[in-house]
Amino acid sequence: MIQVRRLLVAGLVIFLFTLSLFLVRSQSSSVADYSRVVSVQGLEETVIKVPVGATGSEIAQILFDAGVVKSAQAFFRVAVVDTRSQKIAPGSHRITVKISAQQALEQLLDPNRIPNLIKVNEGAWKSEILDALIDYGFKEKEVNTALSNLHLPRGFSDSEGLLFPAQYSFAEGTSSQSMLQKMVDRFTQDEIAGTLLKGSVKYTAQELLTIASIIQAEGDTKDFDKVSRVIYNRLAIDMPLQMDSTVHFVKKVRGQIFLSRNSTLMNSPYNTYRNYGLPPGPIGSPGTAAIEAALNPAQGDWLYFITVAPGDTRFTSSFKEFNTWKALYIKNRNAGAFK
Repeated sequence: MIQVRRLLVAGLVIFLFTLSLFLVRSQSSSVADYSRVVSVQGLEETVIKVPVGATGSEIAQILFDAGVVKSAQAFFRVAVVDTRSQKIAPGSHRITVKISAQQALEQLLDPNRIPNLIKVNEGAWKSEILDALIDYGFKEKEVNTALSNLHLPRGFSDSEGLLFPAQYSFAEGTSSQSMLQKMVDRFTQDEIAGTLLKGSVKYTAQELLTIASIIQAEGDTKDFDKVSRVIYNRLAIDMPLQMDSTVHFVKKVRGQIFLSRNSTLMNSPYNTYRNYGLPPGPIGSPGTAAIEAALNPAQGDWLYFITVAPGDTRFTSSFKEFNTWKALYIKNRNAGAFK
């Protein structure tokens, strides 16, 4: 009886969802919307502010109240069927008035229309974020002082990895410490990242964040959970992680797939070729997908992985198979497949 009731409830949810999409589409012709403007150059603009956590309907109402769209329903109709709307950054946006709902969404997603924008990419090093703040106009000494005064989550003594990847728009006059603190606070307020901060039975929050940062640097999003499993499997048998990304972090090198033998011999606690276990801390700011993978690795016995060609990463528990794939990787690399 309970199972039947669950099926009925599930069926009702699917029906209501389908009905809502049908209503959105069927009413599209009756919703007031401006025609698409061929060129917005020279047209009147306004600045709107999107609150943190604003829903699609709330953003739609903000746009309507500001005179950007002809009706809130027009924007909501566009946003509900376009998954890119989930990436609208909170903060200020410079938007042309009296434009179509589709154009309004495009402008909200345009980083060039976000005044005082600082973008923290997934996997960004703290040093890169500091450079962005200096480019923004702050003095290096001021930024370093701000770093030393940040309020960090319990168990952390350094902000590496805690500056949450996102697009940030700050009001004019905001201090560098307020900017950096907002990045840390964004991390602690994120649902998935917040789960990581609780730690696990075997690993501290900092160790989990370190694992997430390596996952972010080592794999494509689709492979994150498998990379995570390789890391845990190696740690479980006290096998060196031997991750290129940890050496690249020390050398401050990006965009390279080749690691020289000399690099694997460098003297650094972050060199996972010479040292066992995890490096002393994160090697960048992981995104939520990498954090999720650190918390929920895939099931498997893999100990090795290698990207033999762009988009083709393979996992195995066999060192012999790994060497076979490594030969293929070298062949493809020499042929220019990774350029």
